[in-house]
Amino acid sequence: MSSEYYELSDVHADLDSARPGESAGDRSRPDPAGSFGFTFHSVDEELGPGQRWSTWLDVERGSRGPEPRPGWVVTDQAAIDTELGILKTGKEANVFLLERAVEAIGDNPAKSSLLAAKRYRTEEHRSFHRSTSYVEGRRTRNSRDSRAMAKKTAHGRSVAAGQWAYAEWDALNRLWTAGVPVPYPVQVDGTELLMEFIDDGEGGAAPRLAQVRPSRELLGVYFEQLRDGMRELARAGLAHGDLSPYNVLAQAERIVMIDLPQVVDIIGNPKGMDFLLRDCHNMATWFTGRGLEIDEQELFADLLAMVF
Repeated sequence: MSSEYYELSDVHADLDSARPGESAGDRSRPDPAGSFGFTFHSVDEELGPGQRWSTWLDVERGSRGPEPRPGWVVTDQAAIDTELGILKTGKEANVFLLERAVEAIGDNPAKSSLLAAKRYRTEEHRSFHRSTSYVEGRRTRNSRDSRAMAKKTAHGRSVAAGQWAYAEWDALNRLWTAGVPVPYPVQVDGTELLMEFIDDGEGGAAPRLAQVRPSRELLGVYFEQLRDGMRELARAGLAHGDLSPYNVLAQAERIVMIDLPQVVDIIGNPKGMDFLLRDCHNMATWFTGRGLEIDEQELFADLLAMVF
């Protein structure tokens, strides 16, 4: 079972080589304090270990988060990304904690935000053990990419990893816009997906639902949010596909669904109904075990009414 939960450690990594095929010395960013507003400095001169210039301007508009963007999203061209540690290691991807910040310049105040940077592994380094079932009904737009993936060439492996990143990116954009409780998707760049970091309100990372012991009143609040989120998913014709208490974060009185690369088309995927029913079973079992009786068949029927 896949689970993207947040667990901060003191592991740090050097981001100088984070962008495939590009060395740190190849990249530069404008300094708004320079003559005519722009003075270029090399990364080697300006940045320390575990830092890089913000990649916001490196990606196409379609690879940036939906508008209206939350006020905390830092889009300044002089911003710096600093890796703070690893949040979670997994079979398919690792998730890192990233700070994107810009110093105060003139009348412009300093800005910063914490992001979760999810980096997917290429095929030889990861294992989506149920990937065939999840991707039924999906199509690869580029026939060259399809052939490369089938032959498992180096290009094909890179495409496959990127497909999972973009699949989760597309799902997060669609669901966040629809009001489903998911992290805000900031940007996607190759196999790296940057999204909102869900904290616990006290400076740490929000726990997984499986880790909390809410009161009965709060349990009811959580379920109402979860059901509403699942309804919006179903209304869009989708099922999470791997929903469980390990893929839901509890942020005070708010829940947030995470880990969405395998989101399933309920109608287009031959096993779509099975995935939806399994999501219902997993969540109904957890809530019932905590003292809130939930009938998985009633939940399943309620969601199907959103689909048809």
